[in-house]
Parts: sequence; structure tokens; C-alpha cells
Amino acid sequence: MLFQVARGTNISHWLSQSRQRGAERRAYFTQEDVKRIAAMGHGAFDHIRLPIDEEQMWDRSGYRYDEAFDLLDAALDWCAEAGLKVIVDLHLLRAHHFLDEGNPPLYTSPREEERFVALWRDLSHRLDDRPTNSVAYELLNEAVARDPEDWNRVAMSAYHAIREQEPGRTIVLGSNWFNQHHTFRDLYVPEDDDLILTFHYYTPMFITHYAAPWWAGGGTYDGPIHYPGSPIADEDLAVLDSVMRAKIESEDLNRAFGPQAMLEDLALPLRIARERGLPLYCGEFGCYDHTPDPLRRAWYRDILSVFDQHDIAWANWDYKGSFGVVDADGSPTAVAEVLLGA
Repeated sequence: MLFQVARGTNISHWLSQSRQRGAERRAYFTQEDVKRIAAMGHGAFDHIRLPIDEEQMWDRSGYRYDEAFDLLDAALDWCAEAGLKVIVDLHLLRAHHFLDEGNPPLYTSPREEERFVALWRDLSHRLDDRPTNSVAYELLNEAVARDPEDWNRVAMSAYHAIREQEPGRTIVLGSNWFNQHHTFRDLYVPEDDDLILTFHYYTPMFITHYAAPWWAGGGTYDGPIHYPGSPIADEDLAVLDSVMRAKIESEDLNRAFGPQAMLEDLALPLRIARERGLPLYCGEFGCYDHTPDPLRRAWYRDILSVFDQHDIAWANWDYKGSFGVVDADGSPTAVAEVLLGA
């Protein structure tokens, strides 16, 4: 495999999940950011994961927005100049959002499946002159099909469309249901040496998403938390309302947690990757900035030790945001200290 990565960061809220356009969007992420990423931790980062959204890049008829594609091309040029590789991640579709309620139309409508395939054909045509050792494609961020076979079908439709045009391009393939580790058993992996298998890791959620308002499962909890061990102590669990307590217990959100639990979680994707002779990549992991700093640092240290021990490549979520390695002014955060010793 020509495309190989080790440590990277996600460029969130630029060409994905953002309402910024025009000068504001151009200023949010620039060549200076790329230079900063390449220099952080004495060159510890070797790539970026670059999320892009359908509604940012194409209109409803599938025509490209020139400004957005010019920014994508610029970012790839900046990274090439700085010696960084890029994973282009098709993050959100009009027919698929990882927070969709019910089964997204991508899996129920043949028309939407074909639209998804057409987007990849178009993106491949646009990027096929980029060196295969520096740019890779990630089919979709956090598939949420109610039936994993639907994701396997849709993923392979896009996979074959890319392969028709670019037989040597590295494709990043993730499992169903938020790219979670335990769904790897349901993932169809084609016979192909130019694949990277990916998962995301945000466990335990009461640590990584403490008081996160978008987390419907428990973001309203702002009581004491602990790490390692069970995130919520028995005495704090006992005073919660019965609905919240039942949800926590039924979904096993409060199990004792630490590096051994992390390793047990990742045993399945590690086994499948090794059986297939493919690299394993954590495309997203991180800890929200509302989490108490000592716990946050301890969680990062533990997950990084597991990644290092088992040669798992990674890209943290995110470069500049509420999980970021830099703050809004571009100054390194505590996350940078733990990730890179910066």
C-alpha cells in the first residue's frame, strides 16, 4: 500500500457542518493552519482528515460549487507543499446524517443510493490526478443504517464506482452504526490491498461528551464524573431520576473503564484488520472541553497508549473546535500537550 498514515487531525467545520461561506469560510482554514499542523510536535502530524458535505460542495442537481471545490483543491495543494497526506471524507449527505432519526433515505431509496455513487464518481474525476500516495478517499462518515447489510450494499456501490476510475486509490472503509468497534463483525470487506479499515472511539461517553448539549443520551448530566473506573459513582447514580438511571444501566454507559476496557473494545477490529492484512485507523476520537482537565488528560493518555501499542493510526477530533488541538486564536490547547507534547 502506497498510502500510509500514522497521526493526524480532523479539519472540522470548514467544508462540513458549517454555515460559513465566502470570505468567512476562506479565513477559517488557511495555508497558515496547514503549516502550523505540519510543524506541531516537531512534525508529529503526517496527515489531515478533511470532512466535506454534499450541500457544501454540490447543489441539489449535482453541479459543483466552484468556490468550495477551489478551497478543496487549495487545501490539497497546501498539504502537498507541507508534506501532509489527506483523507477526503464525505461526511454528510442530504440523504444521510449520522444523527438522522429513522432509517436515512440513502438506504431506502435507489435514487439516493445512485446520487451517492454519482457524487463519488464526480469527486474521483476531480481528484484522480492527485498522487495515490498522498490522497485517500473515505466513503462516508458514520453510517447509520438500521440494517448493516444496507450499509454494505451502499458502500460497495460507491467502492466499485471509484475502482472503475481509480484502481489504485486507497479507500477508507468504516463499519456501520457510527463506525463503532463492535459493529465490525457485520462489515463486508472486499479483497483489496488498497483499503484502510476505520473506526471511531468516544467511549465512555460520560467522559468524552460530558455535558455536551447535542448528546441526547446523557448530555444533560453535569454531576460529578470519574476516570478511570465507573464514570458516575453509585451515590451520584442513585439520586438521578429513574428514566435517566434506567437508560444508563440498560445501555451499559457506566461500566468500569480504563485502558484494559479500551483494549477489550478494540479486540474485534484489530483481529479483523490483522486477518485481512489491512491497516486499522481511528478516524475520530476526542474528549469535549467541558470534561474536567485531569480526567481529559488521563483519557487521552490511555487511548494513545493503546493505539501506540497496537500500531493503530489516528486522527483526533478536531483541529480547531471544542475538542481541538488549538483554540479559536490558533494557540495550542491541553489536547496538543497530550497528543504531541506540544
